[in-house]
Amino acid sequence: MDVVSWITDLMETLGAPGAGIAIALENLFPPLPSELFLPMAGFTASQGKMNLFAAILWTTTGSVAGALALYYLGAALGRDRIRAIAQRMPLVNVSDVDRTEEWFARHGKATVFFGRMVPIFRSLISIPAGVERMPLPSFLLLTAAGSLIWNTALILAGYVLGANYHLVDQYMGIVSKVVLGLVVLAVGWFVVSRLAQRRKSDQARR
Repeated sequence: MDVVSWITDLMETLGAPGAGIAIALENLFPPLPSELFLPMAGFTASQGKMNLFAAILWTTTGSVAGALALYYLGAALGRDRIRAIAQRMPLVNVSDVDRTEEWFARHGKATVFFGRMVPIFRSLISIPAGVERMPLPSFLLLTAAGSLIWNTALILAGYVLGANYHLVDQYMGIVSKVVLGLVVLAVGWFVVSRLAQRRKSDQARR
């Protein structure tokens, strides 16, 4: 049995708490498709097999639980370990880490809130929040608020679409691919620009 089938069975067996567990796992393992699980929960609610408000409450609780685990992972790594990792990585300077810290200090709250509604990043954003030791009450509040909006939108979409709930996954899959493509372009630009800087630095030394 594959992971998706296992989680589907989990939701059918446990109802709304099963949906919450599924979304907690999705936060810890981003390849799991919340774009499928959440509309599926909405469809199940439309059939009367799951309470709609319970589905929203449990999935939001699961989102916060998964995000909190990643927050503590980031806190456990800490700045020193992140800097040590950066020093060993090619094309990455410790100054890059410093700029990231400064950026997060200025925009961290908005990043955590809106990041919960962006495919892929809604899980990963919890790690830098932990590294920067964002105040836990603020992190929990912003994560819960962003997750509530995201989960409610997809669950209601599945509730309204009924048996066609899988269409949400198809359209959101396109969005995820666009986001991933932008990330790949950004990484490519970073690598090219960093190589160009090193080449100029080497030429200046000669």
